[in-house]
Amino acid sequence: TVAEQDASVLGLALERGRALVIAVNKWDGILAEQRAEIQRQLALKLDFAPFAPLHFISARHGSGVGELVASTVRAYEAAMRSMPTKELTRTLEHALGVHQPPLVRGRRIKLRYAHQGGRNPPRIVIHGNQTASVPDAYTRYLANVFRKTYDLFATPVVIEYRTDANPYDRERRAKPRPGRPRRRAREKQRR
Repeated sequence: TVAEQDASVLGLALERGRALVIAVNKWDGILAEQRAEIQRQLALKLDFAPFAPLHFISARHGSGVGELVASTVRAYEAAMRSMPTKELTRTLEHALGVHQPPLVRGRRIKLRYAHQGGRNPPRIVIHGNQTASVPDAYTRYLANVFRKTYDLFATPVVIEYRTDANPYDRERRAKPRPGRPRRRAREKQRR
């Protein structure tokens, strides 16, 4: 079973956004009848990291270690992958076409474009309007779309939203621009 210490180490890795490959050692010493039950328990206890591959190994006999190393290398490459803005935006547009974001106060959330904001973990920055209102479920949907499209194996995907400035915002328009006072301000000075 997953000990409390194991769960805290897994939680720390997820909190820091690192790629995660899980290995269960001493698999050779477990009876065949018990293996299915242990796999079921692990799936229940590790549901907070569904993207992390699970490897059953025996360090003494060396079984499964080669696959573990291959998964670790693949996870590192996925965490360090570079993704061009054009492709990320195209993926975002496809995801929006398949499943639109929900309405907020009768208005559609508009997500315009995406770019990479960092690596390890892959951070995808999405620009649009009303981004503070995007539900967590929709953020998870987008993270899964990007993970699948770019084969981000064993790596958490961080989605960050940025709200674009509204050029028609009254507060923004009311502020006088430097060097060019507004007509009303000039008229007040003349009086």
